[in-house]
Amino acid sequence: MSASTVAGADSQRLRLGSDFSRLWWSAAVSSLGDGATIAASPLLAARLTDDPRLIGLASVAFTAPFVLFGIPAGLLADRVDIRKMMVRVDIVRAALLATLTAGILGHWGGLPLLYGCMFLLGTGEVLSRNAAQVLVPFITPKAGLSIANARIMGAQEAGTGFIGPLLGALIFGVAVALPFGVDAATFLCSAVLVSRIRHTRPVERRPAGAGVMSEMMAGARWLFSHQLLRSLALVSCFINLAGNAMLAVLVVYSGKVLHLGAFGYGALLACQAVGAVLASRFAPALTERLGREGALVATAVLITVSETVLAAVPSVYAAGAALMIFACGTVTWNVVVVVLRQTLVPQHLLGRANSVYRLVSWGGLPIGAAAGGLLAAEIGTRAVFAVAAVAMAAVAVALFLGARRHWITRAEQALPPAETN
Repeated sequence: MSASTVAGADSQRLRLGSDFSRLWWSAAVSSLGDGATIAASPLLAARLTDDPRLIGLASVAFTAPFVLFGIPAGLLADRVDIRKMMVRVDIVRAALLATLTAGILGHWGGLPLLYGCMFLLGTGEVLSRNAAQVLVPFITPKAGLSIANARIMGAQEAGTGFIGPLLGALIFGVAVALPFGVDAATFLCSAVLVSRIRHTRPVERRPAGAGVMSEMMAGARWLFSHQLLRSLALVSCFINLAGNAMLAVLVVYSGKVLHLGAFGYGALLACQAVGAVLASRFAPALTERLGREGALVATAVLITVSETVLAAVPSVYAAGAALMIFACGTVTWNVVVVVLRQTLVPQHLLGRANSVYRLVSWGGLPIGAAAGGLLAAEIGTRAVFAVAAVAMAAVAVALFLGARRHWITRAEQALPPAETN
């Protein structure tokens, strides 16, 4: 790397500011623990039952709050101090994981305790992720949004998909409860880091005479009136449905088809993280080169290829490569659409519109997890990957047709200056 490249990178890092650094470290630390839980929770479920439907139900429990509480989370982000809310959510999540750890050590709770904790952890995830995405434009310059979002996603994927799963799978073999205890400690560290962020989004007063329901629906009305973001939310839902159907049964596939143990499963998740980190590094440049329309088409193609490889080639190496490609596609997609929301949505509606978008797009996660478990029980895990590949091929075609009409470029050109961040 040349000196000018390093200087440019350092300059860009300086422009993002110390508040962003604290948010980045918070995301990195908590994601490390999340990765341990992501690897350990299906392993724990698989130890308690061999029914793929019950194993997949742990993923359903974690993702169901994305649908149930998405809109209220957006209203909170628009009406409370985001920084304080994120700190409190991290503390509650640490307490939940401590309870799960105690339940495992004391041999009480079983699957019901796991499902309940995953559901509440998912609720915290909805609140925290939505708040963090709303906070980013207020602590970083607009010109750095793509890089800032890509770095946060890279930190999250490195923790949840690479270091964390390897650590979680390894220490799960040592002590089943240990990964969940580690996750509890990382949430406490995250709470300390977020509490030191100096700037936050100004708390807006609730409009006089406005009811809670009308306030929550204001974001929905704005989002569904915006053709581009409405369409991207629906496509994101479909992508999440196909992707989570695959991920929900991956632990079954790795054990029964690839004959991998707990650490091998963690290594598979690590392959996914390698692709995600690479994408977080190069997604802004790729988007600039291909344009946002072209980048979204490319991501759909990558995800289609990954699902096809998993369905067609029952090999450990092929599975690792497929998961790497899958993560490259999903992270690049997220970088593009998150920046679009932060740019196109009016500031006073950002929390609510962002949460409605997540409600629609993340709605595919529990559906995909449930569908993956049911299909795997009936027709096998490889058939789940094949169905997902066909679905993603249809998405790629639809995005290509939309890209030919330059729908994103037209939406940005039509944006009134008063509505930009």
